[in-house]
Amino acid sequence: MSPAERRAGTSLAAIFALRMLGLFLILPVFAVHAHGMPGGDNTALVGMAIGAYGLTQAFLQIPFGAASDRFGRKPVIVVGLLLFVAGSVVAALAQDVQTVVVGRVLQGAGAISAAVTALAADLTRDQHRTKVMAMIGSSIGLVFAVSMVAAPILYALIGMSGLFWLTAALAVAAIFTILFVVPAAPPVPRAVGRFSEVLADGQLMRLNFGVFALHLMQTAMWVLVPAGLVAAGLPIAEHWKVYLPAVLLSFVVMVPAIIVAEKRGKMKQVFNAAIGLLLLVQIGLYVEGGAGLWPLAVLLTLFFVAFNVLEATQPSWISKIAPAHAKGTALGIYNTLQSVGLFLGGALGGWLAQHVGPGAVSLLGCGLAVVWLILAAGMAPPPVHRVAPAA
Repeated sequence: MSPAERRAGTSLAAIFALRMLGLFLILPVFAVHAHGMPGGDNTALVGMAIGAYGLTQAFLQIPFGAASDRFGRKPVIVVGLLLFVAGSVVAALAQDVQTVVVGRVLQGAGAISAAVTALAADLTRDQHRTKVMAMIGSSIGLVFAVSMVAAPILYALIGMSGLFWLTAALAVAAIFTILFVVPAAPPVPRAVGRFSEVLADGQLMRLNFGVFALHLMQTAMWVLVPAGLVAAGLPIAEHWKVYLPAVLLSFVVMVPAIIVAEKRGKMKQVFNAAIGLLLLVQIGLYVEGGAGLWPLAVLLTLFFVAFNVLEATQPSWISKIAPAHAKGTALGIYNTLQSVGLFLGGALGGWLAQHVGPGAVSLLGCGLAVVWLILAAGMAPPPVHRVAPAA
């Protein structure tokens, strides 16, 4: 990659990371913290607070992507980040769970994922676009893992309000990054891909279902995981003792898996193996339940492995097979389904845990993983673009 492409990839991945870290930081701690707030005895409402940002993202992802086609990528990304700052401030000042929900809705209104990935496509050549998309996808998995480790420590130091103030500061840092670090964007082409063209593409829709299922499972799990660790005898301030080893081990496995997928053309095999691993995790969570700290720690490690591999490979796959004139549309739909999964994971996970029982959340994850594995098995491997050696 050229220096400009490397700068574009790292800076846009950093913007994604700063924003997603702000969204993920509350996952390991909010379900426990909410018990001390008015409304915190309603598990469904707590789940709504965890996943509410996905609801507004689901509605606004495509409009933000379309606006970036019309008004330019950077202005739209800045507006989205300002909305995220506003939501973080509302949540930081909240005195009850209902107000936290309002703040999370505002956070999600800054639906910039499609605009950021479209800007990445604008700033990179075809032969290097996969690498940049993988950098952005990996940043999501990385910050999710970091949030699992950092959140309990930060919560003990600055409290829940401090976490939301921190997310506001991270979003401000992202605004400075987009304005002063990301290279200038080229003129945006006016051609827009048709929704029907993307929706009729079976390969793209399988990937869209995959990102929906992955993020639904991820958010639904964290309605229960913090309380499960507490029930296993680990105070919330010490949850990092489980998350840190799990995260480190997962990256030891993830890096060679990504190398095999990209360098040796084994994307489909690695992809399907990660989905199968997700299924095993969901089965394990259902069977083990609250059996103890060690089983839960092992299952979390396996989950991080699968999640990080899939977060790195799915955007790469999308960038390889989406029609050139419809990449923005394809990315908008992809990110919309991701947001729907994030919202439903919190809302549906909380509702199932309260009205049916914790085991129902894991059974839902099992069902989604089975359907996803069946759909992925029928996919054609993505094309492998090789750059010819210099003469």
